[in-house]
Amino acid sequence: MGYNFKEIEKKWQEKWENEGTFNAKADYSCKKKWYGLIEFPYPSGQGLHVGHPRSYTALDIIARKKRLEGYNVLYPIGFDAFGLPAENYAIKNNIHPKYVTEQNINHFREQLKSIGFSFDWSREINTTDPKYYKWTQWIFIQLFKKGLAYKATMPINYCTSCKVGLANEEVVNGVCERCGGEVIQKEKSQWMLKITDYAQRLIDDLDEVDFLDKIKTQQKNWIGRSEGAEVSFKIDGTDKNLLIYTTRPDTMFGATYMVVSPEHPILNELKDKITNLNEVLTYKEQATKKSDFERTELSKEKTGIEVKGLKAINPLNGKLLPIWTSDYVLITYGTGAIMAVPAHDTRDFEFATKFGLPINQVITNKENTINVDKEPYIDTVNGVLINSDFIDGMDVKSAISAVIKNLEEKGIGKKKVNYKLRDWVFSRQRYWGEPIPMVYCKKCGWVPLDEKDLPLELPDVEEFLPGENRRISSCETN
Repeated sequence: MGYNFKEIEKKWQEKWENEGTFNAKADYSCKKKWYGLIEFPYPSGQGLHVGHPRSYTALDIIARKKRLEGYNVLYPIGFDAFGLPAENYAIKNNIHPKYVTEQNINHFREQLKSIGFSFDWSREINTTDPKYYKWTQWIFIQLFKKGLAYKATMPINYCTSCKVGLANEEVVNGVCERCGGEVIQKEKSQWMLKITDYAQRLIDDLDEVDFLDKIKTQQKNWIGRSEGAEVSFKIDGTDKNLLIYTTRPDTMFGATYMVVSPEHPILNELKDKITNLNEVLTYKEQATKKSDFERTELSKEKTGIEVKGLKAINPLNGKLLPIWTSDYVLITYGTGAIMAVPAHDTRDFEFATKFGLPINQVITNKENTINVDKEPYIDTVNGVLINSDFIDGMDVKSAISAVIKNLEEKGIGKKKVNYKLRDWVFSRQRYWGEPIPMVYCKKCGWVPLDEKDLPLELPDVEEFLPGENRRISSCETN
């Protein structure tokens, strides 16, 4: 008589569950402890896919090994259950997302248990449970009190179908990865988390973690620390200045034009002086249909429009520089404006070549054999300054220091450290997410809910369809 594997499997899985075999013990003795945590699954309507057991199995093996070695093992399970997929599915099928989520979690739980993972099911977490998100709301309030959570209006990738903001990674070829709807750039009032306050610490603390070197390098490149200068270029005939950040202040004598982001406020502040305003506004509208990733992709063809009627003044030599607007400059990085030195920057060279702008060489090699007519010269190690007044003959490093000192003495610039890392957009104008525990007072501004009143529960509404100006704001960030 053969064995029925399914019956044997069911017998032991029921025994494990009834006896709490895999439950962490409330043991305060000196027994060694081990904590393993998977990335909690999002309970979609499709159920588990092969990636779930593939990744969970590896940690499950370690958890079982640790138990055999005498460790008190905490290996919890939960469901990251707030999010757009559930809400979109609910809208499509006219079912409230709380019922969709409940059904999906039940299905996921059944599948996970049938595989036999050694999770501690007594500690199951559901992020839609008010008893759980009470504490994420509490954390948000602490961040707000420390100035690390704030409200700001900023351009975001906005899906015209889902009516929601998207990360760059969720935009593919100008459309929403989830629904295929058109994505545009749109200004929205958002809650932000000030992760940039920790940019340098995130770099420094990589020395303390046991990561592969290539992963550390990826992290450093993502954070993107750079040293340079912040410089004010006065706009001719006005009391306005164009603030730029540059890592190469040594090349300022080679600047031949300026570029501002299509969203830069100066275009609105000085619109009465812009003689081709309609052209500029049309270009801005076109730029809203591209994600930040598409706009900064190095291989794409450069586009732009000259902002006629406005010129900037180079603070080192007084020369007038035309101002252009181009979508490869982002309002969310640096100051949203750059000085362009096409002789010594690949991106600026491509732009200048396309639009017939001047290319002025200010760096050569020691043999003075460099010609920038065909390609920019970007060697900062062997470079020697030329055509640059008081820094002529200096190497790049010395010239950078000399220019920054000159700018600071004149009060028109200063040394600056910059990071590519941006603050974290934390809120979305959608229903299915935990409510942000903040109240707006016309007199006091934003005020956190009293902690004794937490959790602020999600209202049980019948109408949850997204709209252009939803007032519900949630912390759902998936």
